[in-house]
Amino acid sequence: MPPARILVIGATHIGQVLAQLARLASYGVTVIDPRTAFASADRFPDVKLLTEWPQDALPKVGLDPYTAVVALAHVGHIDDEALKLAVQSDCLYIGALGSSRNHAKRVERLKAAGITDAQIARIKAPIGLDIGAQTPAEVALSVMAEIVLAVRGVKRK
Repeated sequence: MPPARILVIGATHIGQVLAQLARLASYGVTVIDPRTAFASADRFPDVKLLTEWPQDALPKVGLDPYTAVVALAHVGHIDDEALKLAVQSDCLYIGALGSSRNHAKRVERLKAAGITDAQIARIKAPIGLDIGAQTPAEVALSVMAEIVLAVRGVKRK
């Protein structure tokens, strides 16, 4: 099995910690965000950084059964474009940041774009294991744990 990789959509504070955790766990990491003020080598050292829109970047990097897509931009027009492509692929994990209320709005937008209920059901939202996370580091840890579960094929109880 090739090493798993994580595509972080959105160069956010949570993304910074998640990229570090993923590297420590020997996962490949690519951060994708068109906002160059956020997606910088200073904020994301030692990871592949693509300052492109997800709909342009994801076809280039490819989505496969060893890839996790994590939408953290918390900006609909960035996250939604990544999610549209991810749910139509065979990637192993798809997660999106946001409350249940925000996810309901996201679902409406995705349905309006022609994404099916079955495809939408693949999105883990709210993202991460429920550990009561409150800080960006805790959220990143909960997301990393959920990705490890997916990679290892462990079903949640």
